[in-house]
Amino acid sequence: MPSCKGFTLVEFMVAVTILAILSAITIPNFNKFITQMRVDNEISALFQLLLIARNTAINSGTEVTVCPLDEGNRCSTLWQNEISVFIDSNDNKVYDRDSDDRLIKVKNAVNNSDKLQYALGRYRIVYAPTGRTVKWGSNGTLKYCPKNQENESRGIIISTSGRLYASSDKDNDGKDEDRNGKEITCR
Repeated sequence: MPSCKGFTLVEFMVAVTILAILSAITIPNFNKFITQMRVDNEISALFQLLLIARNTAINSGTEVTVCPLDEGNRCSTLWQNEISVFIDSNDNKVYDRDSDDRLIKVKNAVNNSDKLQYALGRYRIVYAPTGRTVKWGSNGTLKYCPKNQENESRGIIISTSGRLYASSDKDNDGKDEDRNGKEITCR
């Protein structure tokens, strides 16, 4: 009679138990890793968008607007939607396709379950030809908050000088803070 090679039921159950334990340990860490990567990619894209706006203002010698546009192409406070960078030639807070306004770049909307907020009530960021921010509400903090994971929130601080600063975990509590030590949170 030929001998059969294989696993016994006990060996199989031990292997399944070990696999279940390893999965229970790694899956939460993997989800956290995926969230961190999503937040990092979004912050990087926003940083790049703001640098393009600032550099365009300096190189073109004209003001450049960064804002989310509503259905009427008017700047809005819905920062989680697409964000546009354009030259608003008549400073009417609207991207007019039929005027001298020029669209420079558009950034896709954020993940629909996440939040992107800019200082409450502020609807645009405007860079002057000097590279400084101008107009009311151009300086502040863009905050990206992933759904159900507030500890992973990050931000970009936009100063009046036009410089950009990424938030960081200054007090080693696992949460990013702005330059004044205030934790990055969305409402």
